[in-house]
Amino acid sequence: MDNLQGHERNADQIAYWNGPGGQRWADRQAAQDIVLKPVLDLLIDRAAPKAGERVLDVGCGSGASTKALADKVAPSGHVFGVDVSGPMLERARQSTPKDAPVDYALADATVYPFDPASVDLLASRFGVMFFADPVASFANLRKALKPSGRLAFACWKEPRENPFFMAPLQAVYKHVPKLPQLGPEDPGPFSFASEARVTRILGEAGFSTIAMEPCKVDLDIAIGRGMDTAIQSALEIGPASRALDGHPDDVRAAAISSMRETLAQYAKGDSVLLPGAIWIVTARAS
Repeated sequence: MDNLQGHERNADQIAYWNGPGGQRWADRQAAQDIVLKPVLDLLIDRAAPKAGERVLDVGCGSGASTKALADKVAPSGHVFGVDVSGPMLERARQSTPKDAPVDYALADATVYPFDPASVDLLASRFGVMFFADPVASFANLRKALKPSGRLAFACWKEPRENPFFMAPLQAVYKHVPKLPQLGPEDPGPFSFASEARVTRILGEAGFSTIAMEPCKVDLDIAIGRGMDTAIQSALEIGPASRALDGHPDDVRAAAISSMRETLAQYAKGDSVLLPGAIWIVTARAS
């Protein structure tokens, strides 16, 4: 396993993604790749990686985005995937073809010494919302870009626009106390929901030509396998799962019943399509 040198303010995130939370995401890699494929398809389309380009995949997780980018830049290009999660990187390495033009590193993008002016594209699918000091993180990443380089990433919009997260959670909240509330700029899935904040961060980090495209997606948490699979998905990862941690079986059973009732309105055949809302953010190195 690589030796991770992380920024001290990212210590909590590094601990989480190398603990049971990160392991759960790694264990669900195959299912999550299917659930989040609509987001990845949008990102790849807007990022427009080209054959022969060098790409840095930030917060690459279990490697779905890295492999998709590699398919576009092969055979002469290269993708370097970085993440702070050892369990997820292990899964990425296991699932990446040996001949793919890909390397991975356990690395904190805030402080990692990337080769200067070495990549054409910085890309990320939900990997950049967890920086404690996002200006410093993006400034470090910008150094890796060539003068003509570009940035493209996906991040979540506000919770109220994302039943993907909130529908299962609100059902669970009928039975358990609410999770501690994060501030709008605390590291987490919604820390980049504000267009003004993201634009400010990227500007201060040295990017220009910043654009934020709102996109809606329907995400099938049942992956075509029916309501029981959808319930299992919500119980394994995400905020509903965290809210139920440590509660007794009778409370969990009641919460699951409420969740089943809530999710029924999103069911279409064997799919359970939860609406999601994201930004696709693009920018250029200044």
